[in-house]
Amino acid sequence: MADTLQRRISMALSEVRNPRLQTDVVTGGMVRDIATSTAGRVRLTLLLSPDDDASLVRDVRQAIERLEGVTDVRVDVEDASRPAPPPPAPTPRPPGTGRSLPTLDQAPRAAPRPSAPTPVAYPNLGRIIAISSGKGGVGKSTVTTNLAVAMAAAGVRVGILDADVYGPNIPRMMGVNAPPPVENNRIMPLEAFGVKVMSIGFMIERDQPAIWRGPIVMKIVTQFLRDVAWGTLDFLLVDMPPGTGDAQLSLVQATPVSGAIIVTTPQDVATGDALRGAKMFEHVGVPVVGIVENMSWIECAHCGERTALFGSGGGARLAAELRIPLLAEIPISPRIVPDADAGRPIVISDPDSAAARALRNLAERIARPETPPAQG
Repeated sequence: MADTLQRRISMALSEVRNPRLQTDVVTGGMVRDIATSTAGRVRLTLLLSPDDDASLVRDVRQAIERLEGVTDVRVDVEDASRPAPPPPAPTPRPPGTGRSLPTLDQAPRAAPRPSAPTPVAYPNLGRIIAISSGKGGVGKSTVTTNLAVAMAAAGVRVGILDADVYGPNIPRMMGVNAPPPVENNRIMPLEAFGVKVMSIGFMIERDQPAIWRGPIVMKIVTQFLRDVAWGTLDFLLVDMPPGTGDAQLSLVQATPVSGAIIVTTPQDVATGDALRGAKMFEHVGVPVVGIVENMSWIECAHCGERTALFGSGGGARLAAELRIPLLAEIPISPRIVPDADAGRPIVISDPDSAAARALRNLAERIARPETPPAQG
């Protein structure tokens, strides 16, 4: 059965063409390590070049899913552009001598760095704002979705580019998740609450790990900027992965970024990481618009007393150290997590809450940068 299924998989994949190679993915040597189980599970590796269309991952998976007897498909993506160098030939040593350690004058020479691509401007996208954080779990994607929805409600033309390729949460939080249609060779973004949305989460399975290195991340970010039919926007909010890695560098190499917003929570362990994130953007020439402190406090539903669960003042201290504005202090709302899981941003589901009011104020400050942002 396994052999028969393997043959049918190969035949199905021979119908999936790669426009770059002008041939199918099997003939082009893009598919390897096809494994099947008697229960109909299929796993394979797809070698994707930075010049390949990322939608090939979806096409390969769907071609196999259509086969009778297939119950589950996993496509592991590997970078085909950087073949592993052959191991160095062993250096002959005199008999009886052990392996020598390198000395300072024997340090390996650094390989020449490839030249960075020239950023391409996309005037139709308006102001491109990166929403970033130094660490995960601070509510960066929650801030991004609510900020975008609040801006759209105020009449601003806004889109979200989910660049968090390792943990794309925007589809769930915005309540949209479907393969985006393609019209006239352009990817059509999905839309929710007046916001145009594009995410790699639309193209891969929810449990599929994104084990992608820099060139593939660069390809995805570039394609989402260039090949998505965004229309004309005033703002494109880019939800970044936490930290300072490939996605951040890919974005600033792909297009001029108008500014970055750093999201943190009050405690020092978060603001310390956020400081490094802000310095990274400054290092690559992207101005940091300001700091957003999330989870600032929780308000008692009965007496209105505020309790700072994660300490207080961290966002203000970070903003002062960087000499940039503290744009917002957003309190914890008991509804924000379940509503986000249900695809309902809190500015829609609970517009009178303190968190929703803070997020609407943040949207107004970002949409009208000439308005001096209030501290605290």
